[in-house]
Amino acid sequence: MAEQEEISILFFHDVLCAWCYALTPRVHRLVEELKEEGTTIQLEHRSFALAPNPDSIAQMFGSPQAGKQEILHHWEAANRNDDAHRIRADIEATRDFPYPYSTPALLACQAAEILGGEEGHGRYFDRVQYAHLTECEDVTDEAVLLRCAAECGFDRDTFAQAMRSPEARQRLEADLAEASAYGIQAVPSLVINHQYLLQGAQPYDQLKRAFEQIRRKQVTP
Repeated sequence: MAEQEEISILFFHDVLCAWCYALTPRVHRLVEELKEEGTTIQLEHRSFALAPNPDSIAQMFGSPQAGKQEILHHWEAANRNDDAHRIRADIEATRDFPYPYSTPALLACQAAEILGGEEGHGRYFDRVQYAHLTECEDVTDEAVLLRCAAECGFDRDTFAQAMRSPEARQRLEADLAEASAYGIQAVPSLVINHQYLLQGAQPYDQLKRAFEQIRRKQVTP
């Protein structure tokens, strides 16, 4: 393997996605292991909106109540997949606010990238997913999003301004257009070196094997 090997990873995800929550620690582990092997990793975060509008859940499932019930079944399945079993469907079932839609939290992720680059986007995405899937807070509530930002080291006022900015909206729209260009219709999805697509919350060993297969293809004449 070439000493200066480089791998690009585009990680398409949604804050609402329980399967993304399960996959993220495996992506972090893989990146660290590849770096230890001398591989340069360019990890870039991309947003994908499973439920872009306030009425998306009702449109998909018939009603907000039916949507939440079905989604919590997905949470339970994702929790069995999650290595640390952090997804609290039991707590979410007791919450009286409507099940969130994607866009407010995704705009917040774009604000984190505006202010903190790719590292800021990833750090904030991890924190707001924890708020959604473990703490079971309403991630359409700006107060929740700003509290997560402050806990990630961002200034609240500066973050709020970035979150509401046209640039955040433009960045989100660009991510969604890029997902469409790659033919992505579900998350989590990883695009490797802009040509190989890995989908789903794959177990770590399976994910690592897939990367090794891609690396072999890259160095095969």
